[in-house]
Amino acid sequence: LTLSATLGVVPERHRQGQGIDLDTLFRMARGRAPSGEPCAALAMTKWFDTNYHYLVPELAKDQQFSLSYGQLLLEVAEAQQLGKPVKVVLTGPVTYLALCRGEHQQPLTLLPALCAAYQQLLTALQQAGVSWVQLDEPLLATELSNEWRQAYEQAYHLLQRPDLNLLLAVYFGYLSDNLSLLTNLPVQGIQIDAIRGAHEIELVLDRLGPNKVLSLGLIDGRNVWAANLAAKVDQLKPLAERLGDRLWLSSNCSLLHVPVDLDSEQLDASVAARLAFAKQKLQEIQRLGLLINQPNSPQAQQILQQDQERRALAAQGRTLPEVQLRLNSLSPQDYQRRAPFAQRQGLQRARLQLPLLPTTTIGSFPQTADIRKVRSDWRQGRLSDQAYQQAMTQAIVDCVQQQDQTGLDVLVHGEFERNDMVEYFGEQIPGMVTSKLGWVQSYGSRCVKPPIIHGDLSWPGAMTVHWYQVAQQASSKWLKGMLTGPVTMLNWSFVRDDISREQVCAQLALVIRDEVAALERAGAAIIQIDEAALREGLPLRQQDRQDYLRWAIDSFRLCSAGVANDTQIHTHMCYSHFNDIIEHIAAMDADVITIETSRNRMKLLDAFKDFAYPNEIGPGVWDIHSPNVPALEDIKQLMQLAAASIPLDRLWVNPDCGLKTRGWPEVQASLRVMVQAARELRAELGAVEQPLVTAATPS
Repeated sequence: LTLSATLGVVPERHRQGQGIDLDTLFRMARGRAPSGEPCAALAMTKWFDTNYHYLVPELAKDQQFSLSYGQLLLEVAEAQQLGKPVKVVLTGPVTYLALCRGEHQQPLTLLPALCAAYQQLLTALQQAGVSWVQLDEPLLATELSNEWRQAYEQAYHLLQRPDLNLLLAVYFGYLSDNLSLLTNLPVQGIQIDAIRGAHEIELVLDRLGPNKVLSLGLIDGRNVWAANLAAKVDQLKPLAERLGDRLWLSSNCSLLHVPVDLDSEQLDASVAARLAFAKQKLQEIQRLGLLINQPNSPQAQQILQQDQERRALAAQGRTLPEVQLRLNSLSPQDYQRRAPFAQRQGLQRARLQLPLLPTTTIGSFPQTADIRKVRSDWRQGRLSDQAYQQAMTQAIVDCVQQQDQTGLDVLVHGEFERNDMVEYFGEQIPGMVTSKLGWVQSYGSRCVKPPIIHGDLSWPGAMTVHWYQVAQQASSKWLKGMLTGPVTMLNWSFVRDDISREQVCAQLALVIRDEVAALERAGAAIIQIDEAALREGLPLRQQDRQDYLRWAIDSFRLCSAGVANDTQIHTHMCYSHFNDIIEHIAAMDADVITIETSRNRMKLLDAFKDFAYPNEIGPGVWDIHSPNVPALEDIKQLMQLAAASIPLDRLWVNPDCGLKTRGWPEVQASLRVMVQAARELRAELGAVEQPLVTAATPS
């Protein structure tokens, strides 16, 4: 977002006057300034295969570039006041251009003009006293067409200059067929991901020019496990002898993706001994440098001794025989619903008696300051268990009654007892721990606190049934049981590093399977198992994707397949592109899938239409990441667009994500508009509000 403003890539609808200021960024990011007329926000999606969201730059047909916003230079000046050299980090021009969308049909034709703007920015940085600028090009960790390979050669020949050093950084993966391309570009240094691309270090060395710096990303910026410093030293010694001062040490990517400081936590000693947050990772980098440069110093010997003691403390039991035995005893039937969807659909419609275009929400409702205070006071011991139960019960009952009065067809309990859709379960599942202050940025000012999976996982007993029952008793309408899926829990947690992610995900699936069964026993006819992050874990390269999709889809089926045919399984997926994995989405065999489509005006549904997606779908009609209340006609138009891709009798009407970050007034107003839009569409389409019932096929 800041880089787009710096380069002048600001859509006309977000401009007010000639300049670009903080209000401009609010309009781009949230759909409007803190005060002002609503306007459509920029699209938002995941940053490669991380849980960090970025705002997608939007190119105009006649896009021009110019230095237009000075935040970066102010930040550089602030950093320089610390008296240390400052390496400035920017997204590289080719990756930036590749991630843009908009009206311009041939973005690569803009590359020379974009590079000219980058040159102006580099000149300003050089004049500010900067000697090294890092240009991040994670696109080089993906497959590239010849056209985009040539774009790299063109861009970096345009950017080369004698008065400023450029370090070109690649992360989130390995280089493969882009290795020679990277090493031949005219830059003063390159950085590679020496965690995910460790097997390529020697190949890079063989092709590295005689004067280039090689920065090795040896400390993992994507996970919280402490490095084995002794093993890293053994790996580094021959490289240091070969490169001398041309060898730099770094994390393999930004430390944005891990919490800040382990010293702020109070974790079990055997777990804490295995961990390193951002501050500790910086210390690891510093210590590795000392171990290489001063291997015989007393300080180096002390570091190695401490490292050995830490690893000894961490080497305690992490496996449970009963968990492994259960995994080994699974059969193909454990991954299959008892009947195909066409048969289940009739049974579910007969049981649920829902109208055409049924309305619902994704799950969460506003987490107000009062609700957060109740949870905090209870956790801190300032509120009794009884008082906490009473407060949560009242919040849930009020939420259910408001949904009922609004006219929603399928209700939710609001999730007021949940601090986060993954952390809530991480606090309860044996084998997982949660930190106290381990916040990680998700988007804008929104942060999450990922759990840490440190051992085998098992079901602790019912985790959600009580609150489901409280809510169901408050209404005669159907209420969804709400769970987080195993793949999302995996991708939104810090995952143990001693067994495969596939095994960890299967363990999570068994935990959720047991919870699904508990909800069904409690009377839940609709159970939503959110897989918001399924695509997020998709490897960047095609050759690695099939294996991931195999076990990810298997994990969802394992956790959801044990229910009766007339129990309806829903799932929700966040901002994603589905075209290249649509057959795998279908293979999940969820009865209903809800997705985020409001910001892209239902374009994501093209994949579901082209593939002839067989099950039911709820395309989001209200952008909950913006404070704007949707217009009635806009929702109706979106649903009409959806009906062009999906048969009407398989469409649901819902927001595009949970409502926890929104305020009650806008939620109430927006839901009323959404319900009214559904009712008017039913009437306009000639459908009386009769339930969608088909002949029930015996189970």
